[in-house]
Amino acid sequence: MDRDKYLTVSQLTKYLKLKFDRDPYLQKVYLTGELSNFRLRSGHQYFSLKDDNAVIDAVMFRSKFSKVKFTPEEGMKLCVTGHVSLYERSGRYQIYIDTMEPDGVGSLYLAYEQLKKKLSAEGLFALPKKPIPLFPKRIAVVTSLNGAVIRDINTTVRRRYPIAQVVLFPTVVQGEKAAADIARQIKRADELGNFDTLIIGRGGGSIEDLWPFNEEVVARAIADCQLPVISSVGHETDTTIADLVADQRAATPTAAAELATPQRLDDTLMLLQDFQRRLFNVMKSQIDFDKKQLAKLTQSYIFQQPTRLYENYAQKVDQLTQRLDQLQQRRLTDAQNQVTQLSNKLVAYSPRRQVDQGKAAIDQLTTRLQNAVQAQSKQSRQQLQALVQQLHSLDPLKIMERGYTYVTKDGQVVNQAAQLKTGDQMLLHFADGDVAVTITDIKEKNNGK
Repeated sequence: MDRDKYLTVSQLTKYLKLKFDRDPYLQKVYLTGELSNFRLRSGHQYFSLKDDNAVIDAVMFRSKFSKVKFTPEEGMKLCVTGHVSLYERSGRYQIYIDTMEPDGVGSLYLAYEQLKKKLSAEGLFALPKKPIPLFPKRIAVVTSLNGAVIRDINTTVRRRYPIAQVVLFPTVVQGEKAAADIARQIKRADELGNFDTLIIGRGGGSIEDLWPFNEEVVARAIADCQLPVISSVGHETDTTIADLVADQRAATPTAAAELATPQRLDDTLMLLQDFQRRLFNVMKSQIDFDKKQLAKLTQSYIFQQPTRLYENYAQKVDQLTQRLDQLQQRRLTDAQNQVTQLSNKLVAYSPRRQVDQGKAAIDQLTTRLQNAVQAQSKQSRQQLQALVQQLHSLDPLKIMERGYTYVTKDGQVVNQAAQLKTGDQMLLHFADGDVAVTITDIKEKNNGK
C-alpha cells in the first residue's frame, strides 16, 4: 500500500477551504432564509438560516452585529449579505454575515416598533407629564451647534420673552455616536439644576438621520430627567421615541420655543396687571375681614375686663395647691407607716431575737427528747419484764420442777415406748439431775383392743 497517496483530514479540509475562499461567487453572497437556533449573546452570534429544503450555519461577529438596529427573533425571515467559507476544525461550511435586514420591512422601522413596544410595556410613555413653567428664567437646549434649530429658538425667545436666558448644550444629532452624546447632554443639563425647561431637537431628515432620537438610551435619559422636556425632532409628520417620552412635543423648533415661553410681552404684562389687580382685591378683602374680626374681639368682655380672664385660673391654682398639699400629706403619712412596718419587720428579723427563739426551741426539744427517752426506757423495761415472765412460764426446767422428766437414749429423746427394748440403757432427766437406768420390762398400754 502506497501511503503517500493518502491525505490527512486536515489537508483535505484546508484544500476545500482554499477552494471556498478563492471562489469569486462566494465572496459576496446575498441570501434569504428563516432565522433558527438564535440566542442573543454579548459577543459573536452563531445561528442558522434555513428554508424548506436546506439549512446553513451562520456567524456574525460582534463588530458587524453591533450595527444591526433591530433585535433578531427566532423564526424571523431575513435578508443577509456575507461570504461563504469553511470552518476547518469541524469541516462544515458556513456564511459569515456582514449585513442583516428583515425581509419585507425596513430594519429601522422594525427596530422602532420593537423599542416602542418594549418601552410602552414598561409604562415609559404613560409617566405623568411635567408642566412647562409659564415664566422660565433659563432654558436649556440640546441640539447641534451650527444647525438652524438653535437659531430659530433664539429668535423666538428674544421676540416673545427676551428676559429668558437660552443656554446651548451642543451635541451630535446624527451618526452612531449621536445617541450617547444626546443622552449625556440631557443628564448634564439636568444635573446642573438651574434650568426651568429643556428643549431637545433637530431639523428634518430621513429616518436614518433622525434615528439617534429613537435610541433607548435617549428615551431613558428623557424619562429620568427632572426638568420638563419639550421634544422637537424632524417634521410634523415624524414621530420619534423621544417625542413619545417627552413632556411636550413640538412640530418645529419655533413651536418648541413658543411652548417654553409666554405668548407675547404685552400679553404677559396684561396678565401680570390682572394678577396684580386680583391680588389687590384679595388682600383688601382679607384686610377688611381682619378689621371686622379685630373690632369684634375688641368688644369682647375679655378686653373690657381683663381680670376676669384670670379668675378661673386663680381658682384652679388654689384647688390644685390644696390637692397638692393633701397629696403630699397623704404620701408623708404613707411613708411613715411604711417606715414603722419596716422597723417592726426589722425587729422581728433581728439576729438576737432569732438566737433567743432558737435557744428556746432547743430547750423545748431537749425536754421533749428526755421525756421521750424516759418513756421509751420505761416501756422497754415493762416489755422486757413481760417477756421474761413469758419465758419463765415456758422454761422446761420449771415444768420439770413440778415432777416432769424426759428420756434420752444415745443422745436422742425417746417419746414412745416402742423406741425401747429390754436391756437398753437410757437417761432420765430431772430438774436437779440425770439418772441412768436399764430397761428390764416393757409394758404396753391397752388402747381398748
